[in-house]
Amino acid sequence: MIVEYIRYRVPDGEEFEAAYRRAVVPLGRAPQCLDYELSRCVDEPECYVLRITWTSARDHLEGFRGGEHFQEFFAEIKPYVSNIEEMRHYDKVIEKTEPTLYEWAGGAQALERLTETFYRHVKDDDLIGPLFAHMDPRHPAYVAMWLGEVFGGPARYSEERGGHSHMVSHHLGKGITEQQRRRWVSLLMDAADEVGLPSDAEFRAAFAGYIEWGTRLAVYFSQPGVGAPGEEPVPRWGWGVMPPYRP
Repeated sequence: MIVEYIRYRVPDGEEFEAAYRRAVVPLGRAPQCLDYELSRCVDEPECYVLRITWTSARDHLEGFRGGEHFQEFFAEIKPYVSNIEEMRHYDKVIEKTEPTLYEWAGGAQALERLTETFYRHVKDDDLIGPLFAHMDPRHPAYVAMWLGEVFGGPARYSEERGGHSHMVSHHLGKGITEQQRRRWVSLLMDAADEVGLPSDAEFRAAFAGYIEWGTRLAVYFSQPGVGAPGEEPVPRWGWGVMPPYRP
């Protein structure tokens, strides 16, 4: 994750702000953009600071700028490029932070216990067991690695397993049904109780939110005729919610 700051000095703030209200629509759709904020200086009203949090500097410079949303974004802000006084990427050094879901859950070991227990039950299940009849013995560990990255832990799945596109590829053509999705969710929630994942309402709501979101995408990508998406970052899930997904 990297933070970009763009400092503007713009005499006509009203038109500038209107342009950015339009520009943030395609910006917000870009998977490389985690969040953004435009602030206006109280002491010098012609000064603005745009803060954009990107998944990485490379994702910004190559993924976003080479992607489908950049041209629409740039068309709106192009008249103000000459008003830019600074445009740089920054790493956070000191910040007030809350624990990630990964940390709160107990880290890699807790997630590995979860997936080992879960897939042990999956193999004996009459509804979803057949989907995993030829499962790689390391599959539970790989799913734990995926969940760890999604919940704010190390980016091991991206580095070692191929990231988002690799995960999606495992679901293509499977024809997963809604009944199978619900059974998957139910068994995982039971496994979370069995291995003692934190039971506080805040964690379980965030955990369940991702599982609901992720399994619905798995069903979508498993249907006949649906192809893999382009290269996208692994989703990062926090204590809030993700933006709407646009296939």
